[in-house]
Amino acid sequence: MLDSLTSKMSRVLKKIRGEARLTESNTKEMFREIRIALLEADVSFQLVKNFIDALKNKSLGSDVLDSLNPGQALVGIVHKELTALMGGDLGEYSNEISLSVSPPATIMFVGLQGVGKTTTVGKIAYWLSNDNHTKYGKKTGKKKILITSVDTYRPSAIDQLRIISQQIGIDFFNNNSDDPMIIASDALSYAKKHYYNILLIDTAGRLGIDESMMDEVKSLSKITKPVETLLVVDAMQGQDSINTAKSFSEILPLTGIILTKLDGDVRGGAALSARQITGVPLKFIGTSEKIDGLEIFSPDRMARRILGMGDILSLVEKAQNNVNLADVGSIVSKIRSSDKFDLNDFRLQLTQMKKLGGIEGIIDSIPSHFRSSKMFNLGQSENFIKKAEAIINSMTKEERAKSDIIKSSRKKRIATGSGVSIQDINQLLSQFDKAKLMMKKIQKGGISKMLRSIKSIGNLF
Repeated sequence: MLDSLTSKMSRVLKKIRGEARLTESNTKEMFREIRIALLEADVSFQLVKNFIDALKNKSLGSDVLDSLNPGQALVGIVHKELTALMGGDLGEYSNEISLSVSPPATIMFVGLQGVGKTTTVGKIAYWLSNDNHTKYGKKTGKKKILITSVDTYRPSAIDQLRIISQQIGIDFFNNNSDDPMIIASDALSYAKKHYYNILLIDTAGRLGIDESMMDEVKSLSKITKPVETLLVVDAMQGQDSINTAKSFSEILPLTGIILTKLDGDVRGGAALSARQITGVPLKFIGTSEKIDGLEIFSPDRMARRILGMGDILSLVEKAQNNVNLADVGSIVSKIRSSDKFDLNDFRLQLTQMKKLGGIEGIIDSIPSHFRSSKMFNLGQSENFIKKAEAIINSMTKEERAKSDIIKSSRKKRIATGSGVSIQDINQLLSQFDKAKLMMKKIQKGGISKMLRSIKSIGNLF
């Protein structure tokens, strides 16, 4: 995510070393590089100018503490300003979804066509239904949710949302009307009558901002009186997303922004500009096409990731929500009791890794000083996991427990069953041997030795 910006910022902040004070001369090149990095990430020119001016005011003349070098001191200043830029100044709980009205709390989603709005409605519904909503940091419990679509212009839009609703087990409302106002009004009445906590409304998008579109969403807002009006913005749109945000903010009481498609090779800096122009917080970011590919946006955590500081907290949260602790405990018990680590355990490790977002997802959360481009072969890692699971699944119970019996004839059978080559099987067995060796080292030297050898984990892949 924002890899280009992250690498540039990290490189910039490593250059300034050995100085006792941050001065105009030793920070001039740094500010220039930061300016270029932000502009290349699609942050608006005026916002970059204001940001650099703020950095200069805060950093020039600052004494460097004995425990820090100038690079570290500058990182601290940039982190603080970047956090504020992305919404840290709006308060700790500004990214929470407000439900502080008499039920049903209506949430309306607006945005252009093709930004992923309908999918995002499904993701938010799934997120809310799984006890993720918080008020002042405390969970408020599962919600009874109703979804409806007022997009009567795109033939497949209503069907798309109905299918998503069925997949996640959320009720869907449709009265077969071709009038968006009647659908919205009837959905609201139905939600009140049947005691729903939340009503999610997916509005129609257009290929561009037009007057009829704006008149329609204004009317829908008056009818449904949403407690939240969320603008869905495509990170791949670049500066166009800024114009979209400005247009919507001028005619609707926006309460937040959801940024989609941050899982691809996008610059994403326009998100910073959109947040500044609207004055409302970024509340969520879409990280994949999957129904659970949604993260609460945290200015502090995003600033850390951009600066190469990692996001360990997000990784921990993913582990808590997705990883089976009983499975992890089983592997740990084997290590402690000297039981043989076999291919069943290896497959389990790969499965848990996938649940954490794969190799790339884990690396993205690790501070940059713990990783390097040589640690992980990212071009092959995800493909390796898929192949490895297929190979192990094609083995017999005996082969998974005793990998040393897997010779030529067995490899041919496994290759046929899993649709891979003999070379792929040899690679898997080689990586498995390395994993077994590492487990023995952990058993002998303890967890501290494993942490000191963290680079060896990456070398497995």
